Amino acid sequence: MRFILRRLGFYLIAFWASITLNFLLPRFMPGDPVSRMFARSTGRMQPEQIEALRKLLGVDDRPIWEQYVDYLHSIVTGQMGVSISRFPTPVTEVIASQIGWTLLLGGTALVIAAVVGNLLGILAAWRRGGAIDSALPPVLVFIGSFPYFWLAMGALYLFGVVLGWFPLRHAFTDGLEPGFTWEFISDAAAHLVLPALTIVLVSIGGWMLGMRNTMIATNAEDYITMAEAKGLRPGRIMFRYAARNAMLPSVTSFGMGLGFVVGGALLTEVVFAYPGVGYQLLNAVQGLDYPLMQGLFLTITAAVLLANFLVDILYVRLDPRVRSN
Repeated sequence: MRFILRRLGFYLIAFWASITLNFLLPRFMPGDPVSRMFARSTGRMQPEQIEALRKLLGVDDRPIWEQYVDYLHSIVTGQMGVSISRFPTPVTEVIASQIGWTLLLGGTALVIAAVVGNLLGILAAWRRGGAIDSALPPVLVFIGSFPYFWLAMGALYLFGVVLGWFPLRHAFTDGLEPGFTWEFISDAAAHLVLPALTIVLVSIGGWMLGMRNTMIATNAEDYITMAEAKGLRPGRIMFRYAARNAMLPSVTSFGMGLGFVVGGALLTEVVFAYPGVGYQLLNAVQGLDYPLMQGLFLTITAAVLLANFLVDILYVRLDPRVRSN
Protein backbone atom coordinates (compact mmCIF):
# COMPACT_ATOMS: atom_id res chain seq x y z
CA MET A 1 0.00 0.00 0.00
CA ARG A 2 2.86 2.39 0.80
CA PHE A 3 4.33 1.79 -2.65
CA ILE A 4 1.01 2.59 -4.34
CA LEU A 5 0.49 5.76 -2.27
CA ARG A 6 4.02 6.90 -3.07
CA ARG A 7 3.45 6.35 -6.78
CA LEU A 8 0.07 8.11 -6.58
CA GLY A 9 1.77 11.17 -5.05
CA PHE A 10 4.39 11.12 -7.78
CA TYR A 11 1.76 11.02 -10.52
CA LEU A 12 -0.26 13.84 -8.95
CA ILE A 13 2.85 16.05 -8.97
CA ALA A 14 3.57 15.03 -12.55
CA PHE A 15 -0.03 15.87 -13.49
CA TRP A 16 0.22 19.33 -11.92
CA ALA A 17 3.52 20.00 -13.76
CA SER A 18 2.02 18.85 -17.06
CA ILE A 19 -1.12 20.99 -16.80
CA THR A 20 1.05 24.00 -15.91
CA LEU A 21 3.20 23.44 -19.00
CA ASN A 22 -0.01 22.90 -20.94
CA PHE A 23 -1.11 26.38 -19.86
CA LEU A 24 2.20 28.13 -20.57
CA LEU A 25 3.34 26.61 -23.87
CA PRO A 26 0.49 27.87 -26.13
CA ARG A 27 0.94 31.38 -24.72
CA PHE A 28 4.64 31.38 -25.62
CA MET A 29 3.82 30.67 -29.26
CA PRO A 30 3.96 33.67 -31.63
CA GLY A 31 0.63 35.25 -32.60
CA ASP A 32 -2.82 34.50 -31.18
CA PRO A 33 -6.06 33.08 -32.63
CA VAL A 34 -7.98 36.37 -32.44
CA SER A 35 -5.39 38.14 -34.60
CA ARG A 36 -5.68 35.33 -37.13
CA MET A 37 -9.48 35.56 -37.13
CA PHE A 38 -9.19 39.34 -37.56
CA ALA A 39 -6.86 38.87 -40.55
CA ARG A 40 -9.30 36.39 -42.12
CA SER A 41 -12.17 38.82 -41.70
CA THR A 42 -10.21 41.40 -43.79
CA GLY A 43 -10.85 44.14 -41.24
CA ARG A 44 -14.63 43.69 -40.94
CA MET A 45 -14.52 42.96 -37.19
CA GLN A 46 -15.17 45.85 -34.83
CA PRO A 47 -12.81 46.60 -31.87
CA GLU A 48 -15.49 45.65 -29.34
CA GLN A 49 -15.98 42.31 -31.15
CA ILE A 50 -12.25 41.65 -31.01
CA GLU A 51 -12.17 42.44 -27.29
CA ALA A 52 -15.16 40.16 -26.64
CA LEU A 53 -13.47 37.34 -28.55
CA ARG A 54 -10.23 37.77 -26.59
CA LYS A 55 -12.14 37.55 -23.33
CA LEU A 56 -14.17 34.55 -24.49
CA LEU A 57 -11.09 32.64 -25.62
CA GLY A 58 -8.97 33.56 -22.60
CA VAL A 59 -6.29 35.49 -24.51
CA ASP A 60 -7.08 38.95 -23.16
CA ASP A 61 -4.65 41.32 -21.43
CA ARG A 62 -5.29 40.11 -17.88
CA PRO A 63 -2.27 39.15 -15.75
CA ILE A 64 -1.13 35.65 -16.53
CA TRP A 65 -1.71 34.47 -12.95
CA GLU A 66 -5.42 35.39 -13.26
CA GLN A 67 -5.60 33.39 -16.48
CA TYR A 68 -3.86 30.50 -14.69
CA VAL A 69 -6.39 30.54 -11.85
CA ASP A 70 -9.26 30.52 -14.37
CA TYR A 71 -7.53 27.71 -16.22
CA LEU A 72 -7.26 25.57 -13.06
CA HIS A 73 -10.91 26.32 -12.24
CA SER A 74 -11.96 25.23 -15.73
CA ILE A 75 -10.07 21.94 -15.33
CA VAL A 76 -11.73 21.22 -11.98
CA THR A 77 -15.19 22.01 -13.36
CA GLY A 78 -14.60 20.26 -16.69
CA GLN A 79 -15.22 23.45 -18.66
CA MET A 80 -12.44 23.62 -21.26
CA GLY A 81 -13.89 26.50 -23.23
CA VAL A 82 -15.01 26.81 -26.84
CA SER A 83 -13.08 25.50 -29.82
CA ILE A 84 -11.84 28.25 -32.14
CA SER A 85 -11.44 26.11 -35.24
CA ARG A 86 -14.94 24.63 -34.75
CA PHE A 87 -16.57 27.69 -33.17
CA PRO A 88 -18.88 27.68 -31.21
CA THR A 89 -18.65 23.95 -30.33
CA PRO A 90 -17.34 23.29 -26.78
CA VAL A 91 -13.94 21.62 -26.56
CA THR A 92 -15.36 18.70 -24.59
CA GLU A 93 -17.83 17.94 -27.39
CA VAL A 94 -15.07 18.07 -30.04
CA ILE A 95 -12.88 15.67 -28.07
CA ALA A 96 -15.80 13.37 -27.22
CA SER A 97 -16.75 13.11 -30.90
CA GLN A 98 -13.21 12.00 -31.91
CA ILE A 99 -11.78 10.03 -29.02
CA GLY A 100 -13.95 6.95 -29.55
CA TRP A 101 -12.54 6.36 -33.05
CA THR A 102 -9.00 6.92 -31.78
CA LEU A 103 -9.45 4.40 -28.97
CA LEU A 104 -10.97 1.89 -31.41
CA LEU A 105 -8.12 2.19 -33.90
CA GLY A 106 -5.20 2.54 -31.48
CA GLY A 107 -6.54 0.05 -28.95
CA THR A 108 -7.25 -2.63 -31.55
CA ALA A 109 -3.83 -2.27 -33.16
CA LEU A 110 -2.02 -2.19 -29.80
CA VAL A 111 -3.74 -5.29 -28.41
CA ILE A 112 -3.20 -7.32 -31.59
CA ALA A 113 0.45 -6.27 -31.94
CA ALA A 114 1.24 -6.86 -28.25
CA VAL A 115 -0.49 -10.24 -27.96
CA VAL A 116 0.73 -11.71 -31.27
CA GLY A 117 4.22 -10.17 -30.97
CA ASN A 118 4.75 -11.47 -27.43
CA LEU A 119 3.48 -14.95 -28.30
CA LEU A 120 5.85 -15.10 -31.26
CA GLY A 121 8.70 -13.89 -29.04
CA ILE A 122 7.95 -16.59 -26.43
CA LEU A 123 7.87 -19.34 -29.06
CA ALA A 124 11.01 -18.03 -30.80
CA ALA A 125 12.99 -17.97 -27.54
CA TRP A 126 11.68 -21.34 -26.33
CA ARG A 127 12.61 -23.01 -29.64
CA ARG A 128 15.73 -20.99 -30.26
CA GLY A 129 17.18 -21.56 -33.72
CA GLY A 130 13.89 -22.98 -35.04
CA ALA A 131 11.86 -21.81 -38.00
CA ILE A 132 10.06 -19.00 -36.12
CA ASP A 133 13.28 -17.74 -34.52
CA SER A 134 15.21 -17.82 -37.80
CA ALA A 135 12.69 -16.44 -40.27
CA LEU A 136 10.31 -14.04 -38.55
CA PRO A 137 12.60 -11.53 -36.73
CA PRO A 138 14.48 -10.34 -39.85
CA VAL A 139 11.25 -10.20 -41.89
CA LEU A 140 9.35 -8.19 -39.24
CA VAL A 141 12.32 -5.86 -38.63
CA PHE A 142 12.58 -5.32 -42.40
CA ILE A 143 8.87 -4.40 -42.61
CA GLY A 144 9.11 -2.20 -39.53
CA SER A 145 12.05 -0.28 -40.98
CA PHE A 146 9.89 1.16 -43.77
CA PRO A 147 8.72 4.75 -43.26
CA TYR A 148 5.21 4.40 -41.90
CA PHE A 149 3.56 6.80 -44.35
CA TRP A 150 5.13 4.85 -47.27
CA LEU A 151 3.80 1.54 -45.96
CA ALA A 152 0.36 3.01 -45.28
CA MET A 153 0.09 4.60 -48.72
CA GLY A 154 1.32 1.37 -50.36
CA ALA A 155 -1.33 -0.68 -48.52
CA LEU A 156 -3.98 1.90 -49.37
CA TYR A 157 -3.08 1.80 -53.08
CA LEU A 158 -2.80 -2.01 -53.30
CA PHE A 159 -5.75 -3.15 -51.17
CA GLY A 160 -7.97 -0.12 -51.60
CA VAL A 161 -7.44 1.22 -55.14
CA VAL A 162 -6.15 -1.76 -57.17
CA LEU A 163 -7.87 -4.72 -55.49
CA GLY A 164 -10.80 -2.80 -53.99
CA TRP A 165 -10.93 -5.04 -50.92
CA PHE A 166 -11.21 -2.27 -48.34
CA PRO A 167 -12.62 1.29 -48.20
CA LEU A 168 -10.23 4.13 -48.95
CA ARG A 169 -11.09 6.67 -46.29
CA HIS A 170 -13.05 7.66 -43.19
CA ALA A 171 -14.35 5.42 -40.39
CA PHE A 172 -17.68 4.47 -42.01
CA THR A 173 -19.55 5.00 -45.24
CA ASP A 174 -21.06 8.43 -45.79
CA GLY A 175 -24.80 8.48 -45.21
CA LEU A 176 -24.76 5.47 -42.89
CA GLU A 177 -26.38 6.21 -39.53
CA PRO A 178 -24.08 5.28 -36.59
CA GLY A 179 -25.63 2.76 -34.21
CA PHE A 180 -25.32 -0.73 -32.77
CA THR A 181 -26.56 -2.45 -35.92
CA TRP A 182 -24.84 -5.21 -37.83
CA GLU A 183 -24.71 -3.05 -40.96
CA PHE A 184 -22.88 -0.22 -39.22
CA ILE A 185 -20.54 -2.46 -37.15
CA SER A 186 -19.46 -4.48 -40.19
CA ASP A 187 -18.96 -1.30 -42.20
CA ALA A 188 -16.84 0.29 -39.42
CA ALA A 189 -14.81 -2.94 -39.11
CA ALA A 190 -14.10 -2.92 -42.84
CA HIS A 191 -12.87 0.69 -42.60
CA LEU A 192 -10.72 -0.27 -39.59
CA VAL A 193 -8.78 -3.13 -41.19
CA LEU A 194 -6.24 -1.24 -43.29
CA PRO A 195 -5.29 1.48 -40.73
CA ALA A 196 -4.98 -1.10 -37.92
CA LEU A 197 -3.09 -3.58 -40.13
CA THR A 198 -0.41 -1.06 -41.07
CA ILE A 199 0.13 -0.09 -37.40
CA VAL A 200 0.40 -3.77 -36.42
CA LEU A 201 2.89 -4.52 -39.21
CA VAL A 202 5.14 -1.65 -38.15
CA SER A 203 5.08 -2.38 -34.40
CA ILE A 204 4.83 -6.19 -34.07
CA GLY A 205 8.55 -6.74 -34.73
CA GLY A 206 9.51 -4.64 -31.70
CA TRP A 207 7.16 -6.58 -29.44
CA MET A 208 8.52 -9.92 -30.69
CA LEU A 209 12.20 -9.01 -30.35
CA GLY A 210 11.71 -7.50 -26.89
CA MET A 211 9.98 -10.60 -25.55
CA ARG A 212 12.42 -12.95 -27.31
CA ASN A 213 15.49 -11.31 -25.78
CA THR A 214 14.00 -11.25 -22.28
CA MET A 215 12.84 -14.87 -22.58
CA ILE A 216 16.31 -16.04 -23.62
CA ALA A 217 17.78 -14.53 -20.44
CA THR A 218 14.96 -16.01 -18.33
CA ASN A 219 15.40 -19.49 -19.82
CA ALA A 220 18.95 -19.56 -18.44
CA GLU A 221 17.77 -19.08 -14.83
CA ASP A 222 18.25 -21.88 -12.30
CA TYR A 223 14.55 -22.22 -11.50
CA ILE A 224 13.86 -23.11 -15.15
CA THR A 225 16.50 -25.84 -14.98
CA MET A 226 14.98 -27.04 -11.71
CA ALA A 227 11.51 -27.17 -13.25
CA GLU A 228 12.81 -29.20 -16.19
CA ALA A 229 14.65 -31.55 -13.80
CA LYS A 230 11.40 -32.13 -11.90
CA GLY A 231 9.78 -33.28 -15.14
CA LEU A 232 7.16 -30.55 -15.47
CA ARG A 233 5.45 -30.22 -18.83
CA PRO A 234 7.32 -27.91 -21.28
CA GLY A 235 4.20 -25.84 -21.91
CA ARG A 236 3.77 -25.19 -18.19
CA ILE A 237 7.42 -24.20 -17.76
CA MET A 238 7.28 -21.95 -20.81
CA PHE A 239 4.16 -19.97 -19.90
CA ARG A 240 3.88 -20.18 -16.07
CA TYR A 241 7.55 -19.92 -15.15
CA ALA A 242 9.54 -18.35 -18.00
CA ALA A 243 7.02 -16.14 -19.80
CA ARG A 244 5.44 -14.80 -16.62
CA ASN A 245 8.78 -13.47 -15.39
CA ALA A 246 9.85 -12.29 -18.83
CA MET A 247 6.71 -10.28 -19.48
CA LEU A 248 7.40 -7.45 -17.00
CA PRO A 249 9.15 -5.19 -19.58
CA SER A 250 6.31 -5.91 -22.03
CA VAL A 251 3.76 -4.90 -19.38
CA THR A 252 5.57 -1.57 -19.01
CA SER A 253 5.64 -1.08 -22.77
CA PHE A 254 1.95 -1.98 -23.04
CA GLY A 255 1.05 0.53 -20.34
CA MET A 256 3.00 3.27 -22.09
CA GLY A 257 1.42 2.32 -25.41
CA LEU A 258 -2.04 2.28 -23.84
CA GLY A 259 -1.56 5.83 -22.63
CA PHE A 260 -0.33 7.09 -25.97
CA VAL A 261 -3.26 5.44 -27.78
CA VAL A 262 -5.35 8.44 -26.71
CA GLY A 263 -2.89 10.71 -28.54
CA GLY A 264 -3.89 9.06 -31.75
CA ALA A 265 -1.83 7.77 -34.64
CA LEU A 266 -1.39 11.06 -36.46
CA LEU A 267 0.05 9.73 -39.73
CA THR A 268 -2.48 6.90 -39.85
CA GLU A 269 -5.39 9.28 -39.40
CA VAL A 270 -3.99 11.66 -42.03
CA VAL A 271 -3.27 8.99 -44.68
CA PHE A 272 -6.61 7.19 -44.21
CA ALA A 273 -8.61 10.37 -43.40
CA TYR A 274 -9.63 8.56 -40.22
CA PRO A 275 -11.42 10.83 -37.71
CA GLY A 276 -9.45 10.90 -34.48
CA VAL A 277 -7.68 12.90 -31.82
CA GLY A 278 -4.35 13.01 -33.68
CA TYR A 279 -5.87 14.54 -36.81
CA GLN A 280 -7.84 16.99 -34.67
CA LEU A 281 -4.66 17.96 -32.78
CA LEU A 282 -2.91 18.77 -36.05
CA ASN A 283 -5.79 21.06 -37.08
CA ALA A 284 -5.76 22.71 -33.64
CA VAL A 285 -2.04 23.52 -33.85
CA GLN A 286 -2.36 24.88 -37.39
CA GLY A 287 -5.34 27.03 -36.38
CA LEU A 288 -3.82 28.26 -33.07
CA ASP A 289 -6.86 26.79 -31.35
CA TYR A 290 -5.58 27.24 -27.78
CA PRO A 291 -8.60 25.81 -25.92
CA LEU A 292 -8.71 22.69 -28.10
CA MET A 293 -4.93 22.20 -27.89
CA GLN A 294 -5.05 22.46 -24.12
CA GLY A 295 -8.01 20.10 -23.92
CA LEU A 296 -6.30 17.50 -26.12
CA PHE A 297 -2.95 17.76 -24.33
CA LEU A 298 -4.71 17.47 -21.00
CA THR A 299 -6.59 14.36 -22.15
CA ILE A 300 -3.43 12.73 -23.50
CA THR A 301 -1.41 13.55 -20.37
CA ALA A 302 -4.09 12.22 -18.04
CA ALA A 303 -4.35 9.02 -20.10
CA VAL A 304 -0.57 8.42 -20.03
CA LEU A 305 -0.30 9.02 -16.28
CA LEU A 306 -3.36 6.88 -15.53
CA ALA A 307 -2.03 4.03 -17.69
CA ASN A 308 1.35 4.16 -15.92
CA PHE A 309 -0.32 4.16 -12.51
CA LEU A 310 -2.35 1.09 -13.46
CA VAL A 311 0.84 -0.60 -14.66
CA ASP A 312 2.49 0.15 -11.30
CA ILE A 313 -0.45 -1.51 -9.53
CA LEU A 314 -0.17 -4.50 -11.87
CA TYR A 315 3.56 -4.70 -11.10
CA VAL A 316 2.76 -5.16 -7.43
CA ARG A 317 0.68 -8.17 -8.39
CA LEU A 318 3.16 -9.69 -10.85
CA ASP A 319 6.50 -9.08 -9.10
CA PRO A 320 6.76 -10.03 -5.39
CA ARG A 321 10.02 -8.05 -5.11
CA VAL A 322 8.04 -4.82 -5.54
CA ARG A 323 5.79 -5.76 -2.59
CA SER A 324 8.74 -6.63 -0.38
CA ASN A 325 10.49 -3.31 -1.12
